[in-house]
Amino acid sequence: MTPHRPPAAFDGAPSLPRRPVTVPARPSRLGRPVALLALALALGGCASLQPEAAFEPVRELTRQHTAQELQRAATPAQAETIARRVDTLLARPLSADDAIQVALLNHRGLQAALEDLGIAEADRVQALRLPNPGLTLGRTRSGDERETEWSLHLALERLLARPQRRAAEERRLRQVQAAVTLQVLAHATDTRKAWIQAVAGEETVRYARQVMDAAEASAELARRMAAAGNFNKLQRAREQGFYADAALNLARAQQAQRAARERLTRLLGLWGGQTAFQLPPRLPDLPPEPADLPDLERRAIAQRLDVQSALQAAEEATQRLGLDRTTRLAGGLELGLAGARGHDGARSNGWEIGVEIPLFDPGDARVARAEAVHRQALHRAAQVAVDARSEVREAWGAQRTAWDIARHHREEIVPLRRQIAEENLLRYNGMLIGVFELLADARAQIAAVHGAIEALRDFWLADADLRMAMIVKPHLAGGVTPSLAAPVADAAGH
Repeated sequence: MTPHRPPAAFDGAPSLPRRPVTVPARPSRLGRPVALLALALALGGCASLQPEAAFEPVRELTRQHTAQELQRAATPAQAETIARRVDTLLARPLSADDAIQVALLNHRGLQAALEDLGIAEADRVQALRLPNPGLTLGRTRSGDERETEWSLHLALERLLARPQRRAAEERRLRQVQAAVTLQVLAHATDTRKAWIQAVAGEETVRYARQVMDAAEASAELARRMAAAGNFNKLQRAREQGFYADAALNLARAQQAQRAARERLTRLLGLWGGQTAFQLPPRLPDLPPEPADLPDLERRAIAQRLDVQSALQAAEEATQRLGLDRTTRLAGGLELGLAGARGHDGARSNGWEIGVEIPLFDPGDARVARAEAVHRQALHRAAQVAVDARSEVREAWGAQRTAWDIARHHREEIVPLRRQIAEENLLRYNGMLIGVFELLADARAQIAAVHGAIEALRDFWLADADLRMAMIVKPHLAGGVTPSLAAPVADAAGH
């Protein structure tokens, strides 16, 4: 081939190194389809599994809202590490934070929920990968003539819609992450409330047993007084009735304590020898002041995970609607390569595109469904926001009322009962009242302490509900439960 020379117009220009330039051959007609198919296959192999990346946002949110660690038991080594950590925590009396840490690490149901992240990540990768190309081989025979044909085809619909599908699958993964985070935080809150119930239950049993001892002593003294002829039947029956009520209250308190402890055991995921864990002897003290939460509703809307999940669902429905409108007529779009070899050895190659003709299904039903799902998601997101505002107001009101009641017990009722007990003891020493009045006053004082324990328990339960209402949907009790010690205290003042 003759080397290329510059035109005559450049004869006066400085000479440059001249390099022969070869005229490229005419490109093959299959070059463009083959390049497109190769690009599709390359894009289809880009998606890779990243289970730890899917788990990390859940772990970070859990650490942020509970100050505790969340770990997966995906391998035997990880399971062994978790087991050692749980044994260390169970070796000492469990605080509320320790109980939450054990629950987050050890509960097998929670570990099962964490596997939803791996499932969602696998679904995301699977959705982003293109289907395997199809290969068709055929051979025909006509007399002595034989002809071999082959074709390689690949669905183009998923390739064209890959950006939208990528965004949709990433949003779906975020939805799963939000749902798992909700479950984790709800489990942590349930564990905190169960711990409060269990510790308060043990305190209640101790004081109920003291009431029982005082009532038993009073009943025994009344029996002896009646046997000596110094007590009538009415007085003895009254003391015996107080003893019977005290025994019944003790049995109820013991059953409530066992139920609360077993519920805590289930939430911690403990069994066998682990169920002998120890709890602190009493609940934490009442805070000196109630929590100050300015802009309560705004903060709740900004950080509530269920609100964020509903907004993401609405965004997903919006994107899905756009995708369905775009691809309503693109179903069944395929690109293929074809080739044949005749009996004489001659080869022929080509390409083909297959298009689905929207004759019977124009895609309007699929679009109508997407529109309905979109409107549904918008309505649900709005309702979730309305509910969140109401729930956080209710939770704050319950917590503030419970704080006022607990403070009233601590600063008014219990000191008054203590003062009455001290005055009656002086009157008893001065022989102004009898032993039965002194025992009845002791029962009333113990019942007042019992009521203070229940009020403190109700405050911490309301506080747990408020914490939960700021981040997830709480399970509100609907009001403060009256103290069960009131009938004992009233009866003791006879």
